[in-house]
Amino acid sequence: MISRREAALRLDIPLEMAQRHRLPARMSEAEFTALQSNPPGWLVQSKANRTGARPVWVQLTCDVCGFTEVARPKKWWPAFGYLSCEEHGIDELPLPADGLSRFEVDGIGSRFVGIVDRVAD
Repeated sequence: MISRREAALRLDIPLEMAQRHRLPARMSEAEFTALQSNPPGWLVQSKANRTGARPVWVQLTCDVCGFTEVARPKKWWPAFGYLSCEEHGIDELPLPADGLSRFEVDGIGSRFVGIVDRVAD
């Protein structure tokens, strides 16, 4: 059995869309395969509307311990040089290159801090 969230990940659609179109909370692999083989119109349209400009899902990976999580990217996320779990210290990551300053962005996924290195002011 796969969850609705797993189905949304595998179909590359937002979880909200899976809920709105009443995908069941749990479905068998056979049901999922049937959905892929004979997609409903809303799923066909969703895939046709994809521009590729922004991914539906991204995999976040801690650069310290390797913990991974799949999340919906937010428009406000800058390009991160590093990601780390909240419990790791910034001193566990490589130092910024000469001439760069570093800032942290909290609230990435369920437990990550994004690290951005930029030209120092």
